[in-house]
Amino acid sequence: MRKSVQLAKTRTAIMKTATKLFLNKGFGGTSTRDIAKEIGITQPALYHHFNDKEVLFLDVMTAHGSKVRQEVNKVMQDSDQTGEDLLWELAKTLLKLHPKDIYEQWQSAGDLLSQSSKRKLSVIFMIDYIEPVSAFFKRPELKLRPDVLPKEAAELFISSLSPMFNSFQKFGGRSITDEQRNRIILDVFMNGLNQREN
Repeated sequence: MRKSVQLAKTRTAIMKTATKLFLNKGFGGTSTRDIAKEIGITQPALYHHFNDKEVLFLDVMTAHGSKVRQEVNKVMQDSDQTGEDLLWELAKTLLKLHPKDIYEQWQSAGDLLSQSSKRKLSVIFMIDYIEPVSAFFKRPELKLRPDVLPKEAAELFISSLSPMFNSFQKFGGRSITDEQRNRIILDVFMNGLNQREN
């Protein structure tokens, strides 16, 4: 096998494995040793492709963020749904692409990154998560309250998904499905905690 082909295969394997580990264990819970070991390469071989863990993390989050943006945009363009049903589709898309709490992972990674990397991560989050989700809150039929900007609503929405990733707080008790529970969480996000009048 040609060296360039082998290098490309190794880089692809690093990205795939790093994506899986970073999304499941977070930046702080994943080491380059873990990534190299899972692939079956040495750490120096990994560092041949990526200068350090931060560079690898940012490359992974750039690629994954791009995938998130494409999937969210697809839901927004392809769906004939509106309101809470469309918001539910957005939530399902984000849950499918993130095995762990999105907002918590971004915040905890930011606490460990250099200032330069933290700024880059913030740009990725804004472009690939906040911007596409904010398109939902710009829809005229939504009638977003005037003191909340669409980008602010998108960030609040993403942070409000947190209970969907955790099992310690079971909204609606234990006798309902995860989907029913997640729909309650979205309803609370959209309509507040007050009981609706019929």
